[in-house]
Amino acid sequence: MLRLEKVSKQHGRQILFVDASMGVNAGERVGLVGPNGAGKSTIFRLIVGEEETDGGQVVVDRGVTIGYFDQNVGEMAGKTVVQEVTSGAGEVSAAQAELAALERDLADPDKADELEKLVERFGVVQTRFEELGGYALDARARDILAGLSFDPAVLDQDVGALSGGWKMRVALAKILLMRPDLLLLDEPTNHLDIESIIWLEQFLKAYEGALIITSHDREFLNRMVTRIVELDGGELNDFSGNYDFYEQQRAIQAAQVEAQYARHQAMLAKEKAFIERFKARASHAAQVQSRVKKLEKIDTMAPPKRREAQSFSFRAPPRSGDEVVRILGLQKRYGDRVIYDGLDLLIRRGERWCIMGKNGAGKSTLLKLIVGETDPDQGELTVGASVKLGYFAQHTMEILDGDATVFETLQGAFPLASVGALKTLLGAFGFSGDEVEKPCRVLSGGEKARLVLARMLYDPPNFLVLDEPTNHLDIGTKQMLLDALKDYDGTALFVSHDRAFLGAVSDRVLELSDDGVHAYPGGYLEYVAQSGHEAPGLH
Repeated sequence: MLRLEKVSKQHGRQILFVDASMGVNAGERVGLVGPNGAGKSTIFRLIVGEEETDGGQVVVDRGVTIGYFDQNVGEMAGKTVVQEVTSGAGEVSAAQAELAALERDLADPDKADELEKLVERFGVVQTRFEELGGYALDARARDILAGLSFDPAVLDQDVGALSGGWKMRVALAKILLMRPDLLLLDEPTNHLDIESIIWLEQFLKAYEGALIITSHDREFLNRMVTRIVELDGGELNDFSGNYDFYEQQRAIQAAQVEAQYARHQAMLAKEKAFIERFKARASHAAQVQSRVKKLEKIDTMAPPKRREAQSFSFRAPPRSGDEVVRILGLQKRYGDRVIYDGLDLLIRRGERWCIMGKNGAGKSTLLKLIVGETDPDQGELTVGASVKLGYFAQHTMEILDGDATVFETLQGAFPLASVGALKTLLGAFGFSGDEVEKPCRVLSGGEKARLVLARMLYDPPNFLVLDEPTNHLDIGTKQMLLDALKDYDGTALFVSHDRAFLGAVSDRVLELSDDGVHAYPGGYLEYVAQSGHEAPGLH
């Protein structure tokens, strides 16, 4: 249903791909992966015609409908949330709009002479609207919005009042309601909580069309795709299986190429050594000439491309006391809304707590209470002796000095550190070469997150408080952070919707549910096994 045939594309001086080809058949589930900036989003824009190829062609079979979700939601205002969602449902929403216009015309006395024609057209459009399931459109839109964690109270309010993250969910709901033949999803989980991600997985499993997804959520890719197309160095490489299987296959291929290159180099070295040893002996002249000619005919094998895995190791943080945080009888409310009513919690040195709870349950509020950004209404909250606290949240990315460069930001925080040490740290967090000279105002969300984390972790605290630390991180940077946290000799409390992160880092779970606060021994995977659900909002 879709083919990219020898497609080439260049942005300025950057060559994204050359003679790249891929195809997608009806019903296939494809994960599109590759480093940031490799051109994944460009492929989506080429498919929907927002950009044109420099060479080759994109072929979409006749009649195939395409739905495309990306991070640029555009302006939304003047409609209710439900109206905004139903307005993007393709042919059925067009039929709905025409029916509304025909109803107005039929009630207009000035168009009485067109009555017979209008009635006939109304019948035709109404029949098509029924065929497309139009009368269930409103209910389907509300079901999808509920799955994406919208409060029913906001569905009939102006969409323009929503935050950017919630508008993203509206844009995603529009595409899901459309039910196209081919669904292109560019980072669909970025602004979703864990309950919404799991709902989306269930929705997509029941979806009968073809699917192409980019995502930094390893677990989401593993559950959703049966094929990986990797964009690497201007080429599109095809792998069967999910993301984990792709990584295994890629490692095997890389090892095979390395071995082939090593054998090639050994053969060349052997031939050159023979020539060098016997070139001065007349008795071996014929053999030497034969081997010289042989070398001239051998194609030089280029060294294999090697992906350098990012790595970062925590320096040993100072030791804290055994009790890191003690909470007794804590109460917190916002207006009439009770967030906590008598919360007790003890966090001990070395423990790694993750907080689970639906939107509005108070996850971020608990972190803010502990770091002192808000105060309890009643109760006690004590941070223990010798605790050095490091706090990461989305709003901490906005306090970066926009005029300072990436390197200047770190150097300003650690003026006594050597240039080499700071650049090594920035390299571990994905800033290499000239990227360290970028001013902070031009950084993407992911780059800001990496810089803030690097600054926080260079002089490591012994108590990490992290609110969605992986939100904007790619899979490679997440893995680097995971590997570092496994060896971290400190205490951690965090909120995350990334199940791979939760499973790898946590060893305690605090669940904020409708029937109270529950502490679970063991990490996230043990919590899922004990509770029978992956998140408090799912049963």
